[in-house]
Amino acid sequence: MKVEFINPFLASLINVLSTMAQTELTPGKPKVKKDEVARGDVSGLIGMVGPQTKGSFSISFDESLALTIMERMLGERPEGINEEVTDMVGEITNMVTGGAKNLLGEKGYDFEMATPIVVSGTGHTITHKCEGAKLMMPFTSDDGNAHIEVSFDTL
Repeated sequence: MKVEFINPFLASLINVLSTMAQTELTPGKPKVKKDEVARGDVSGLIGMVGPQTKGSFSISFDESLALTIMERMLGERPEGINEEVTDMVGEITNMVTGGAKNLLGEKGYDFEMATPIVVSGTGHTITHKCEGAKLMMPFTSDDGNAHIEVSFDTL
């Protein structure tokens, strides 16, 4: 998988969380993910299809980080992962993918975005619907961890 497909998602995630939730994430070292187990407590997944490529993007948050983001965006901290938190994770997934879509569009890669789905619970799984390698990038913050996964098939 080309780095040019990954970097727009990294830049978009950092931009969305710093702008919307005053949350700074520190990127870790990317690696190829071999299983489907999420590395967080709540995850958003979105599919993308275009003339040159198809792929999917997911972001998983530790519960502590998801609750902190919710508190910073809305002023109230939920007791735990609830429908409002999963809605927020879906919206963040949408915003990050939309930002990456704009950056990739500048390089000639256009795609349409599906509606994100959100899954929560310890040990939940994320299934990417493409054949390409799944690149996982960990992020740390003072409030918990996040992991993004990107997988693309170039057509």
